[in-house]
Amino acid sequence: MKIVEKILKFYQKSDRFFYLLVGLPSYDKYLEHMYKHHPDKIPQNRKEFFKEAQERRYNSFNANRC
Repeated sequence: MKIVEKILKFYQKSDRFFYLLVGLPSYDKYLEHMYKHHPDKIPQNRKEFFKEAQERRYNSFNANRC
């Protein structure tokens, strides 16, 4: 049972690492934030969250970019 728990913890940590590596925010962190700071609001589902993250990353205008 311990090995399964270790694998699960590794997967959860690596999942967050890979999202950060490619520049995507963590949905788990988003949910933690929403439940802690905005308990009265309904959080986005995973699909909505990543769609908005992609739009923010690739469709936002940044005057400092070339």
